[in-house]
Amino acid sequence: MTQSNHTSLTPSISPLRQRMIEDMTMRKLKPSTQRGYIRSVKRLAQFLGHSPHTATAEELRCFQLDLVNQGATTATINGLLSGLHFLFDITLNNSCVLRNMSTIYQPRKIPIVLSQQEVKQLLDAAVSLKYKAALSTAYGAGLRASEVTHLKVADIDSQRMLIHIEQGKGDKDRQAMLSPVLLHLLRQWWCFGQRQQRMLKGGWLFPGQDPVNPISTRQLSRAFHAAATLAKLTKPVSLHTLRHSFATHLLEQNVDIRVIQVLLGHKKLETTALYSQVATNTLRDTQSPLDLLELTTFG
Repeated sequence: MTQSNHTSLTPSISPLRQRMIEDMTMRKLKPSTQRGYIRSVKRLAQFLGHSPHTATAEELRCFQLDLVNQGATTATINGLLSGLHFLFDITLNNSCVLRNMSTIYQPRKIPIVLSQQEVKQLLDAAVSLKYKAALSTAYGAGLRASEVTHLKVADIDSQRMLIHIEQGKGDKDRQAMLSPVLLHLLRQWWCFGQRQQRMLKGGWLFPGQDPVNPISTRQLSRAFHAAATLAKLTKPVSLHTLRHSFATHLLEQNVDIRVIQVLLGHKKLETTALYSQVATNTLRDTQSPLDLLELTTFG
């Protein structure tokens, strides 16, 4: 094959897309963020039928209106707007074209949590030791799905009883708690994985089908839902529910909310304070000021 023929078969990247990729690379945006921003611009281009760099404020307004009419969720619309803001604010230096677009307020809902008995039922229903250990890590240390899947064996510090979280949300390292029960379960899994030749030296704590790669968050989520079904849980739960339950159960044990904030890696205390609304034991055990009043009775 000649060089010219080879070049003709290679997908070309438009100058606009190339510059946007360079702008994102300069700012060291995560690959997942970059892919999301590119998808946002691609969706706008499909709507416009021409390159986004010539888009007008009215066209962008119509684009957002079309998203709403199609039933796009608030999270989807706001995500698309983040990508478009990067394109027009940074790459094109033309932020005024976004003047007719607006992010949508998304009210914060009270998280759904499981009782401790429900968590036990779910973990006991895990389809394998590997998934039971991974799901127990999510609950026992209050980790996000991506934090569980990217743990390495070396991140488990049994001497200090800590789990090292490398580059969690916000690209921040932190320490999570390691309970004796979780450590015992992780050792069981490590020994089993060693016998199955799944654990590579210096490798992932929860390897995927190919031990060179970690288990994916999608795989872990499927394992969670399979366990929830086997445990006959009726609440609309997700893998993140284990993290919500971890925080709520600590609060019900009267753990200081600022300690919980650190364990969860929350930047703002108000984010952690949301769990006070679902800590039923705490709410039930709190005495109402009405109970302190000596009201006169009728009759």
